[in-house]
Amino acid sequence: MIHETVIDRESACDHFDDPDWVFVDCRFVIREPDRGEREYAQAHISRAVYAHLDRDLSGPIISGRTGRHPLPAPAELVRTFSGWGINAKTQVVAYDESTGAMAAARLWWLLKWAGHDAAAVLDGGFRRWCAAGLSYSTGAETNRAREFEAKFRPQLAMDAHEVLGVLEDPSWVVLDARAADRFRGIGETMDPVAGHIKGAFSAPYVSNLADDGTFKSPQELAMLFGAAMRGRDASHAVEYCGSGVTAAHSVLASAYAGKGMPRLYPGSWSEWIIDPARPIVRGDSAP
Repeated sequence: MIHETVIDRESACDHFDDPDWVFVDCRFVIREPDRGEREYAQAHISRAVYAHLDRDLSGPIISGRTGRHPLPAPAELVRTFSGWGINAKTQVVAYDESTGAMAAARLWWLLKWAGHDAAAVLDGGFRRWCAAGLSYSTGAETNRAREFEAKFRPQLAMDAHEVLGVLEDPSWVVLDARAADRFRGIGETMDPVAGHIKGAFSAPYVSNLADDGTFKSPQELAMLFGAAMRGRDASHAVEYCGSGVTAAHSVLASAYAGKGMPRLYPGSWSEWIIDPARPIVRGDSAP
């Protein structure tokens, strides 16, 4: 049995010493980019390797052309996955501090984009793992390199031009995974322009979570995404956020709910606003 969306800590614990399972610690704090790696060195799930959002899960920022977390070049991503010991037989478990954190979902989406289905995010993250008194290690760890065979799925992503092309198409829905205030253009602290893509609807990724930081049930999420997509199928839904990271969390939640994978706009808001000709608005969504 492979795990393709979310995995609970009990199932993960049964395999944390399995050589065909790779655990990846993705803890990361946007305003403290070295903090996650320091915390990994202090304590992490045994045998887990560390993935840095800026170095490993994103490509270089090109001023005036990319958002804050552009996708890695495919060849670089293949080298990274190979170095972590991932091949066609590998089950990958990505985790963050808690499920509500962002980078584990980003790794999950990158693996799907590269054609690797056996990838899941640990429900509740490292915090819940530790709360159960499960095994952890210190220091840095590596895995024996394996050959990652990529089969990229470009259809999982959309670029700015493609998003612009569906804004007036009633068969599509564009969803903004940022906090509702940022969607409205209130209290923007990350990007130089506030607001949202014209025609988009607010669907904050935190709505995917229960009060204890785990995912809501698939049934609850199915209702949530059914309402958010306004009758559209996931194949005609686009998720974006500030830089294409937290939006991956909503893509994951939709897949976990059995609704399928919406398309991801990786450049997201931080790329969209580079071109002043792209339509933006403030306030709530239009009816």
